[in-house]
Amino acid sequence: MTAKLHCFGESGHSYKAALAMALTGYDWQPVFVDFFNGACRREPFLSLNPMGECPVFEEDGEVLTQSGVILHRIARRTGRLFGAPGDEEEVWRWVLWDNHKFSGQIGVTRFLMNFLAPERRPAEVIAFQQGRLRAACRVLEGHLKGRDWIAGRDVTVADLSCASYLFYPEPFGFTRSDWPEIDRWLSGLQSLPGWKHPYDLMPGNPADRA
Repeated sequence: MTAKLHCFGESGHSYKAALAMALTGYDWQPVFVDFFNGACRREPFLSLNPMGECPVFEEDGEVLTQSGVILHRIARRTGRLFGAPGDEEEVWRWVLWDNHKFSGQIGVTRFLMNFLAPERRPAEVIAFQQGRLRAACRVLEGHLKGRDWIAGRDVTVADLSCASYLFYPEPFGFTRSDWPEIDRWLSGLQSLPGWKHPYDLMPGNPADRA
């Protein structure tokens, strides 16, 4: 049965799941969620996910939410992106770090800087968030020295989770050229067969709303 991913192109958390399926050849299709017109805050979406968030994954009568859980399902079903035996705990250590320390900062900052009207953008909050993001980038930059991938010798869901927001073009305080190890790692991901930019993989992007 073809899996469904309820998502929208601007969602970095949705992109984690979409990219994992693209790289593994998973049988899936995107279902557009009109986030910017409030679809996540009303029915029928809330019946799928009372948290009111994307992504939502449907397969074989099951509904899964939270990107880390969906990544786990994809890796388990395909037997890929888990890393070598013994890597699993390190993989999930970085997935959890990403959700709390990395994507959690980027998603908020990117939203405040790009998807709010200019007069509503809180400069002090943005500056605080960007400071936290720089600290997280230093952690990732140091970890990637001498490594091709975050956990073990192969690409895993840890890489997809941590990289997702870094492929978006909107400004949020990250300049790829400032972080040479991160830049090299992102280039490695982009060279993988099946890699696609989020706006090519999922429906919905800023140009559609312009």
